[in-house]
Amino acid sequence: MQNVRRQSVRRRRNKGDGLIALAFIAPSLGGISIFFLIPFADTIRRSFYDVRGVNFIGLDSYVSVLNNAAFRLAAANTARFVAICIPLLMVISLGVALLLRPTQKSGHHAPTARQAGKLFKTSFLLPMAVPVASIVLLWQVVFNPVGLANTALTSLRLEPINFMGSSAAFWVLVFTYLWKNTGYNMILWLAGLDSISDSLYEAAYVDGAGKFQSFLYITLPGLLSTIGIVAILSLLNSFRLFREAYLVAGAYPHDSMYLLQHLFNNWFQNLDISRLSAAAAMMGAVLLVIILLMRRFLDERE
Repeated sequence: MQNVRRQSVRRRRNKGDGLIALAFIAPSLGGISIFFLIPFADTIRRSFYDVRGVNFIGLDSYVSVLNNAAFRLAAANTARFVAICIPLLMVISLGVALLLRPTQKSGHHAPTARQAGKLFKTSFLLPMAVPVASIVLLWQVVFNPVGLANTALTSLRLEPINFMGSSAAFWVLVFTYLWKNTGYNMILWLAGLDSISDSLYEAAYVDGAGKFQSFLYITLPGLLSTIGIVAILSLLNSFRLFREAYLVAGAYPHDSMYLLQHLFNNWFQNLDISRLSAAAAMMGAVLLVIILLMRRFLDERE
């Protein structure tokens, strides 16, 4: 009898805890539903209707998007940009985090190392605090046909480059993404590195393991969960570079840096809602599949 009463009390307590938890997440859940989930559901619905959202047209918008030359160019450029930038960003930011970690672990006998580490970290975090308008102005000064970059090339007796009017525009975009996001990813890597116990490295050192072996058999396995988070956030952040690209090169930049965000913006300005909705639905589906595959790949190795 007492066991039955205890179970009943536990059920009521668990139910009460669940209601309390629901009450706490309700505001966030409501905001996400109103501003993200419901609009995206309406976008999917509109992809099967005409521009007015009245007449059902089936998959015509999807076929039109796939046959559109501008979409194929933008999708290829976006895939190339993601395939190059995300591995580069993860490797560079992890390397910076590994360089900074010894300075964070330094004791009171090494104040110079700690100060140098703080200055080094601040230099990588600074791009996160720079307003977009300032970045655009800086890039116009640097990559203008008569800007600082071409001035430096001319002084070295090299041919000047039309950075924004040639295929070099793509690499300007890559550099901007790496410059802006390295500091953010570095902080994530540092948090993951701090979760690895120093005793593991000490034991490996006693057993004769070198730095590369410690990194391969201790650091990388300890960072598996962090790798997933960093990869997903890097992927999502790669779609947030449109403001800089748009303000520097306009709505119709050089073909090498014409991304899906440019295409969506132009279709929105032309009120081509059906094709815009279909393309957004396809991009959302592709991103979801990539993220799920990444999570499954990493979960299998944890």
